[in-house]
Amino acid sequence: MAEDATIYHNPRCSTSRKTLELLRDNGIEPKVIQYLKTPPSRDELVKLIADAGIDVRTAVRKREPLYAELNLADADDDALLDAMVEHPILIERPFVVTPRGTRLARPIDNVREIL
Repeated sequence: MAEDATIYHNPRCSTSRKTLELLRDNGIEPKVIQYLKTPPSRDELVKLIADAGIDVRTAVRKREPLYAELNLADADDDALLDAMVEHPILIERPFVVTPRGTRLARPIDNVREIL
């Protein structure tokens, strides 16, 4: 099944690897964007978050040490987006985009809705 699917992937993340495996198990060979090497632009990031139906804070990796170092707990959405664009490690992962929608695979089962 040739789908126009994309995964914003970090190969070092087990959730990201499992999500990629789920896509492939369902006959989908997605375009893999290693977002730490090729981060989304601010506009792309805003679109991913909006299309996934989540808020900006949900898209931030709060367990990342940099989150605390940058004092992002009280930051507004603009400051969070700026931080994620400047430091892509702060972007929660993986985002998956298919013709049926966009989801943040946290939990992985969220992706099943768009397969």
